[in-house]
Amino acid sequence: MRVTEKLTRPLTEAKYLNADNADRYRSIMRIFFEHYEKLDYWLYQEDVYGEMVQDPYFSGYRPEQCQQDLAALTEWKNLTAIQDTRKVATLEEFKNKKYRYQMSDYSVEIERLVVHLENLFIEGASLEPTLLERIRRSVEQMPRMADADADKVYTWWNDLNNDFIRLNQNYQDYIRDLNSVKAVEMMRAKEFLLFKDKLVEYLRNFVKGLQKNVGVIEENLRLADAGMVEGILEKADQYELSIPRMDMEVSPELIRERTRGRYHSIRSWFVAEGGRENEAGKLFDATNEIIRRITRYGAQLSEKNALGANRREEYRKAAEIFLKCETMDQAHEMAAMIFGLERPIHLRCDRPRETDSMNRSVYEEQPEQLILKPRIRTYKEKSGRSPIMDARQEKEAARARLLAELRTDREKVGRLEQDGRIDFAQLPVIEPRVREILLKWLSDAMENPGHSGRTEDGRAYTLDMSQAREKCVVRCEDGNFTMPRLMIRFLEE
Repeated sequence: MRVTEKLTRPLTEAKYLNADNADRYRSIMRIFFEHYEKLDYWLYQEDVYGEMVQDPYFSGYRPEQCQQDLAALTEWKNLTAIQDTRKVATLEEFKNKKYRYQMSDYSVEIERLVVHLENLFIEGASLEPTLLERIRRSVEQMPRMADADADKVYTWWNDLNNDFIRLNQNYQDYIRDLNSVKAVEMMRAKEFLLFKDKLVEYLRNFVKGLQKNVGVIEENLRLADAGMVEGILEKADQYELSIPRMDMEVSPELIRERTRGRYHSIRSWFVAEGGRENEAGKLFDATNEIIRRITRYGAQLSEKNALGANRREEYRKAAEIFLKCETMDQAHEMAAMIFGLERPIHLRCDRPRETDSMNRSVYEEQPEQLILKPRIRTYKEKSGRSPIMDARQEKEAARARLLAELRTDREKVGRLEQDGRIDFAQLPVIEPRVREILLKWLSDAMENPGHSGRTEDGRAYTLDMSQAREKCVVRCEDGNFTMPRLMIRFLEE
């Protein structure tokens, strides 16, 4: 045995399995692990809390507890937290520190060990097209299994499950390794050019195998009759129940539920239903994205290595090509080929056409100008300096209009006043503007503990609610409404 630092340090990543509130910690880690298997590596606190409260066991779970649990798991290095600043619009949102969480490598392996203890099989990481071919051959044998003996069906079912589990877990580990920070650092190193082509060829072979077999598997699973599938799974259950076991008692309901769950997982992995993309499609997109990333990093490394190369011969060759041009048009075409874009990008604008003629060429259309702005946070448009304008006349005009409106409103409301009061039950047909003023006075008085207030011109009034139990109808030009009978009494000063 060789004692190292990794061997002697405490394994705090396993603390959540036996700590206080282990039921909450283990449930949170299982949520992360299930999303990890679906290539969904990052989760927010709201996502975790939403899945926790779906189970009746955590019906009393609170967001504050979820935040504390995530902080504890982050402290134990089970989760890695990164502040999400992509959607931050204000300084206050930045101070609130909204985090995204991801499982650490140790936590993934610990959860896999826990799942293994729950009778699941774990295998190494690789992308092997042979597993897809074996699954395809097994699915194609499904109609023959309907008439086969139970022992053959059980063997066929175990082979299909083992191949599917190996494929599912292997691609998750392999994709995770290629998406890790260490892999990205290796792709940016110069030594990556030595095995870049081999890695790309390996991934492309797997993509070809995926395209070749997934379509056939999906078609066979879609055409499989539900009754035939149920009969095959029933034979597998019966044979498994017939196997004598001395250490444990097998429940028929548990075996039945596990068998149907595994078949549903296989079907959902290959068959897209309910408007959702199947796992095979996600794996196809993830693999192609990795290939594009590898190619991009390889091109960047190649360009970096070629920066110091001598371009004299290239320039001499380009000059010889131009000397062979017989006309100016040929020289322009050659210049466009050498110095221009090989595949220019055109931006389409949603602008009304001048004519609807189908015979008019795109070269005859007038070009549209677009102003492109840098997509960086530090970019600010230049503001033109303008002198301070004298707005005294506009202010005086606005003040005069406001005073005229106040006088008009005062006159209209003054016509409704009788003996220093306004009785809502005796009002004539009033305008909407007058109704707004009266209702505002009522609102101000109701908010005051003494049921008093002041109008816009400074008159004090009180609200008489002695007859509020009676109802009255206030008639307006735009309709009528029913309200308690109230009166506004103005106070003499």
